[in-house]
Amino acid sequence: MEIFPDIPLPEPQQRTVDAMRDVLADGDCPSSGPLYFMYRSLARTDADRLWLEENRIRYDLTVIPPATLCNEFVKTKGHYHPANPSGTGYTELYQVISGQAHYLLQKEDCSDAVVVRAAAGDVVLIPPGYGHVTINPTDEELAMVNLVSDAFASVYTPFEGLRGAAFYEMCSGWEKNPLYPSHPVLRFEDATEYPDYGISHGRPIYDLVGSADIAGILNRPEDYPDLF
Repeated sequence: MEIFPDIPLPEPQQRTVDAMRDVLADGDCPSSGPLYFMYRSLARTDADRLWLEENRIRYDLTVIPPATLCNEFVKTKGHYHPANPSGTGYTELYQVISGQAHYLLQKEDCSDAVVVRAAAGDVVLIPPGYGHVTINPTDEELAMVNLVSDAFASVYTPFEGLRGAAFYEMCSGWEKNPLYPSHPVLRFEDATEYPDYGISHGRPIYDLVGSADIAGILNRPEDYPDLF
């Protein structure tokens, strides 16, 4: 893995087709094997690692090779974030390193759903209260990094119980998941940057390690109402 030659990478966790069957458009798809790879809790220096641990933040790398599963583009399993002690959902910050991504965000009551389109260098901030799935809709490898609080465990069961998100991205276009009782109008947006907080397209989000604001945004989003 040459994406970060200056950051030691552990053995990745793998998400396999079998582990994804309950969120696929076709759970009986005959594909098999690993789909994507997750490198958790990375740090460039001991000082960076100490700051990350003290602020309950992880810096991760996910690599999603191109694939289709019975005409559905490869995607992450999808999850929601629980509420923090104040009652506000935790957030997450992504950046595409290479390739292109579609971030499908939806509220758990399915009152809103949006696809955020992001290319290499783009940043995507997941707002409180939205579950999210990342899709690789191209024939190129997608690599992305994220900063996220480690004060919570991701919640997968809503997606697992409904066979994925409210929409599937198929090779032929977007299709509604028939297990949802209703579907909002699917919106499409380009990735948004937040330069007042140092969150800018093209600026590595690793540069935010050490930022009091990013520690607050990820752990206490209620303190940043202008962002959400």
